[in-house]
Amino acid sequence: MQPSVLEAQKPLRAQYTREPELAMVTDHAKTSGDIASDPFHSKVEPMDGCGVSVPVGVHAAVGGKHDAPTPGDLLCAALAACQDSTIRMVANLMNIELIDLEVRVTATADVRGALMMDRNVPVGFQAMKCEVKMNVKEGTQPRLLEHLQAAAKECCVVQQTLKSPPPIETTFE
Repeated sequence: MQPSVLEAQKPLRAQYTREPELAMVTDHAKTSGDIASDPFHSKVEPMDGCGVSVPVGVHAAVGGKHDAPTPGDLLCAALAACQDSTIRMVANLMNIELIDLEVRVTATADVRGALMMDRNVPVGFQAMKCEVKMNVKEGTQPRLLEHLQAAAKECCVVQQTLKSPPPIETTFE
């Protein structure tokens, strides 16, 4: 049997209370590709040393083949995965039994911005939608579900990052 979220987090919460600096974590991802001159394909390793490499393609709307997940698809996947895991953890903390859970994220962009066709069109997604379909154990109080939904939105790191983006520094060597 897996430990509850509360059991897993209890020693961490105590440690972070004593030493708040230990609560700062850094995630990593890096790209590589078999052929650096291929403008349409690369790979991304979403965690240093994890042994998982995800192929990355370029969207057909900007001239790619769209034969692999695009960076936009991966951004949608990051939000879906974060929202999913947040809901699962918060539900566990609240003793809400999830029967079924699916998170679908869609994002819409006007690619004329990325193609530098019109300076008035922003580069990036203009809208994102996160749809959550979940079933919980019959008899779960509606008030608990409202709290779960609010906490899941508030505690989702990727969603909150997209809502209030941090400064990004890009360097070239």
